[in-house]
Amino acid sequence: MRSKTKFLAILTIAISIVPAARGQGAQVKVAAAADLTFALAELAPLYESQTHNKLRIVYGSSGNFFSQIQNGAPFDVFLSADVEFPLKLQSAGLTEPGTLHKYAIGEVALWAPSDSGMDLPRQKWRALTDAKVQKIAIANPQHAPYGRAAIAALKKAGVYEQVAPKLVYGENVSQAAQFVQSGNAQVGILALSLVLSPRMKSGQHWEIPGDMHEQIEQAAVVLKRASDKQAARALVDFLRSDAARVILIDYGFTFPPPSAPTRKH
Repeated sequence: MRSKTKFLAILTIAISIVPAARGQGAQVKVAAAADLTFALAELAPLYESQTHNKLRIVYGSSGNFFSQIQNGAPFDVFLSADVEFPLKLQSAGLTEPGTLHKYAIGEVALWAPSDSGMDLPRQKWRALTDAKVQKIAIANPQHAPYGRAAIAALKKAGVYEQVAPKLVYGENVSQAAQFVQSGNAQVGILALSLVLSPRMKSGQHWEIPGDMHEQIEQAAVVLKRASDKQAARALVDFLRSDAARVILIDYGFTFPPPSAPTRKH
């Protein structure tokens, strides 16, 4: 299925209209939410080939990047997992007017290694109360949207009080995934975009229904201090393209109606 999706991405590039003449040869410094780690690994070469710009990407939690940008961190574009952080920067006059764009909606999933002895698609929330599960990894809810979504979903499922002592917190959702991969936790409540990555697809997962937590609206914005605003704008424009959307769909991201394409998984 991934090979089919990549073929569609390549095909779509031929008809996508992405500004290639702006900001030729620039370097764009990007602060990106950790859930984009694998999707951007595929998106970046497409952007670079179309614009001849280069991306320098740093991954982390959206809340930490928000604080860093407020304190003058030299980023050009902020790709946040939570639209609230770019909106706050916009209100503070730290973004380029008219550049904020909601590029996708993030989804959440339970994930465990294939040899865990559990059956997540069947057990669902009951898996977290299994005696084999001593630690459950999530992103830190204080500054990571996926951590807040995990807590909200646990509470709505009615299991939060029971499993709260088992929770361990990663600095961001990528570190939470590493806790499970390394065996320091038995299950993770993670971004679906990481779960569907080549590195984690061999495990097992269950997609948490979206109505169990607030929608994770992801947003891109060009920052006021961007060194090359045209190149930075070109990246935000690229995320609107069909080619970019095909890849985002492949990593489990969805889109607000009425523009939501069909999931490939």
